[in-house]
Amino acid sequence: MTTTTTSCTSRTLPADQRDRLMSAARPVSLEPGVRLFGEGGRADRFWIIRSGSVTLDMKIPGRRPAVIETLGSGDLVGWSWLFPPHVWHMTARTSSRVTAWEFDAEAVRRMCRDERDLGEAVALWVGRVLAHRLHAARTRLLDLYAPYGSGS
Repeated sequence: MTTTTTSCTSRTLPADQRDRLMSAARPVSLEPGVRLFGEGGRADRFWIIRSGSVTLDMKIPGRRPAVIETLGSGDLVGWSWLFPPHVWHMTARTSSRVTAWEFDAEAVRRMCRDERDLGEAVALWVGRVLAHRLHAARTRLLDLYAPYGSGS
């Protein structure tokens, strides 16, 4: 399941704000199996995937972690960096070779504080992604653990 239409910055941020946000990015290339972050860790970075895929999973007490979603080109990886206490709520791992833009979360938060329009646009963008991820997590967990699935 991919969320490109809900998280791609080119579809949600005006060009000038997207350019400002990209000033805090650096290109990265990651091999398959690289853990970007883990539940409970400090959320100090985030990524926008250029190519490849990243899986998100959640710890389930007494069970193996449940894969919640697979992200691809244009998708935002990580939202916890925006909200205090800046701690990851899931684990993200590359499932193929990934090229991405990596962002310094503190630099982006500082830009958002300094530029109100950018801050509002980024908050709405990340909020849309968050709403989608919560729905995906709920649906996936119901599919995995409810007696009759989610019914969808």
